[in-house]
Amino acid sequence: MVNPYDLRCEHRRTPGEIAVAAPRLSWRLEGSEDPSAYRIEVRREDGTRVWDSGWVDGRDVWADYGGAPLASFARYSWQVSVQPSGASATSWFGTGVLHADEWDAAWIGHDPDTEPPFEPPTDSREPRSRGTASLPAPRLLRRSLEITRPVVSARVACSARGLYELRVNGQRVGDAELAPGWTDYRYRVPYQVYDVTSLLREGANCVAAILADGWWSGSLGWDKRQAAQRYGRHPQFLAQLVIDHADGSRTVVGTDASWRERTGPFLYADLLMGEYYDARLEITGWDSPGFSDDGWAPCRVVDTSLDVLVPAGAQPVRVTEELAPVEVRDLGGRWIVDLGQNISGRVRITLRDAPPGTRVRIRHGEALDEKGELYTANLRSAEATDVYVARGGAVETYEPRFTVHGFRYAEISGWACEVAGRVLHSDTPPAGEFACSDAQVTRLTSNIRWSQRDNFVSVPTDCPQRDERLGWTADAQVFLPTACFNADVAAFFTNWLADLRHGQLPDGAVPDVVPHVITERHGAPAWGDAATGVPWHLYTVYGDERILRDSLPSMRAWVDYVHRHNPSLVWRQKTGSHYGDWLQAGVTTSREVLATAYFALSASLTARAAEVVGSPEISRYYIQLRDEIGAAFAREFIAPDGRVTGDTQTGYLLALAFDLVPQDLVEASVGHLVADLERRGRRLTTGFAGVALLCPILTRYGHADLAYDLLHDDRYPSWGYSIQRGATTIWERWDGWTEEHGFGPVAMNSFNHYALGSVGAWLYGGVAGLGQESAGFQRPVIRPVPGGRLTWASAAYETPLGRLSSRWEIADGTLTLDVGIPPGAEATVHVPTTAPSSVRGPGHVVAPGVFRTGAGTFRYTAEWEVRCPR
Repeated sequence: MVNPYDLRCEHRRTPGEIAVAAPRLSWRLEGSEDPSAYRIEVRREDGTRVWDSGWVDGRDVWADYGGAPLASFARYSWQVSVQPSGASATSWFGTGVLHADEWDAAWIGHDPDTEPPFEPPTDSREPRSRGTASLPAPRLLRRSLEITRPVVSARVACSARGLYELRVNGQRVGDAELAPGWTDYRYRVPYQVYDVTSLLREGANCVAAILADGWWSGSLGWDKRQAAQRYGRHPQFLAQLVIDHADGSRTVVGTDASWRERTGPFLYADLLMGEYYDARLEITGWDSPGFSDDGWAPCRVVDTSLDVLVPAGAQPVRVTEELAPVEVRDLGGRWIVDLGQNISGRVRITLRDAPPGTRVRIRHGEALDEKGELYTANLRSAEATDVYVARGGAVETYEPRFTVHGFRYAEISGWACEVAGRVLHSDTPPAGEFACSDAQVTRLTSNIRWSQRDNFVSVPTDCPQRDERLGWTADAQVFLPTACFNADVAAFFTNWLADLRHGQLPDGAVPDVVPHVITERHGAPAWGDAATGVPWHLYTVYGDERILRDSLPSMRAWVDYVHRHNPSLVWRQKTGSHYGDWLQAGVTTSREVLATAYFALSASLTARAAEVVGSPEISRYYIQLRDEIGAAFAREFIAPDGRVTGDTQTGYLLALAFDLVPQDLVEASVGHLVADLERRGRRLTTGFAGVALLCPILTRYGHADLAYDLLHDDRYPSWGYSIQRGATTIWERWDGWTEEHGFGPVAMNSFNHYALGSVGAWLYGGVAGLGQESAGFQRPVIRPVPGGRLTWASAAYETPLGRLSSRWEIADGTLTLDVGIPPGAEATVHVPTTAPSSVRGPGHVVAPGVFRTGAGTFRYTAEWEVRCPR
């Protein structure tokens, strides 16, 4: 039997704003037999079939739509059926604006000419901090409309240069937070499409929105010379409501000067500073029909250019979890709330019987200081403080809407409240599971996963708490293999890559952060190489060649930029900020070694990408370039005894991982790497560039025992060191807190940063053994490496074909390996053992202890002594 499940359109479940002529439809399979054919049928809402692929022979789990032209603002259902079972599954997708001339809306916002006369400030105003003194109030926008004919369907395309919350007839529309999300607004502003059919009615209706600064004009980054307004001075809103009637007619209502606006209960809302909400200023019924807005000001049409609008390409930010406090300490009018987990999100409070005007302040922090007080020094200029002023009701509930904080602890003052932590992040579907017998490694896995969730907030950021929260390219690149195991990030990173390409400079230099808001920082080794590393890895995981097709010009431009400025093929010129092996522990890896190694890697990946998309001449050019860089690297940096210049762990790891060590010197270079670890008492020194390579390279070259010792280590520096000190996420730096010095440098000390958690990919791919020798996991490989203190480990991963799993356990001298292979895959299973002749299990034997098999679940057993040699 074989069954399809988890249907996607353009890598997303039920997207509402598809705007490509031939969207890619995909599905996964489960069962114990391989598929032989598929059939796709697509229908309009009225049931009319617009495409029938017929039965297509093969094992494919995707197809590009090939039917009649799609219509804008429509919903399509689709069904995939598979043979030999005949089983089927259904889903749907909606369309956005497929043709630019179908837009009939304008960007609107507050008209400064409607402002009342400015009065001198007085001390009677609510006091504000320096950081919030000039923050503007979010605006309430509304438009009444009369519907005179029955509604068959209604959809609204909505966006903002800023943040918006859409409301129809008094009801919030959708569950997206911080919409429309952050992109490089200079080139791309995403819009969402919502089905509002059930919210409209014949007669009077109201479409409304709340509009806040967000990334567009709010605080962004640490540079106080340009603390805010990176893209524009004031937020703007855009919406287009399309109503289809029973008589076949269509009504289109777009944002224009007929909309009305004013301020409301929000005094300010800022992503870094926080939100201030005065419930006494709430306006009852403002977003409902029948409300009189005679005293409201007309909106101003700010811009009619819509060429930057693009359909949302990734999952939105959502509230995905709610946490109850594990402890609340009463400090006499102040309460310290411990959620037990460092998160990205907000606090929801519930007040009971608070007098009108009661002011509740909520401060956020990742840690407590030695006195048990909230530690906020590492937030730098981010105030991360929310304020709620009570209206005086019996029960009042407040949760901020237009801000987000990174925190574990909250300090509540002003009134005793019930508290809940609300977790916010891009809602990328979970894809992988890892578990094992060791509590510290289990905690490490959880910390990695939480840091990924907390930092994937519209873009892959470096931290969720301080005045930064930027999309640093190297951080994202080194963590990507781990990220792909933890969650389905195909849409998330494809969306981010579009901003990388747009932000790339005309000469080919790649920004250090994407979206590109630090304009003077670009072209750094390892950071700029995200232009090649990210698209290549996405292709290998998801098998979508379109990612490479879109990115190949960018990949070539980046490699050509480095080559043009470094004709000697040793990368010394045009290195930008040249961060090196960022935050390495107690050593300094040669920056020239790191740069030239990445130069070689990028040339290699560009060659491979060109081959995949069918450009052999381009591929041959970059293959030759990579070979020449490799030769230059060996001449310049590798001594006759295999020593790499600088003699650091990361130096050896880069040279070995990127195949830059001459074959006759590999054993010697590995020996120097091992010697460094032994000399340091089996302690690591790697920073961001080296940490992901450490355990995989040790395992590849027969030193899995060392890799496991590092995994289990709890001395400084190590992953276990932070865990033993209560970490629930990955720290930015190994010395985020130490017994000797306490808290690390406040200038840069996040306790929630995924880069050093890049070891997670090795847990899946090394410990549990999930891998592949193909793209898209067509040919998966299961090759676990037991070791260390572990007596069992298991992992499962939702590949593009379906679920791939591995679980091994050692007991009484026997290793048992259980594997699950998805339909359509041809898997190779390597059973670890010290006695290959003892291996028993199903499948075709291709070598002692090595089997080839198709779909199904299988068990293998083998003798096990102390440790499996590699």
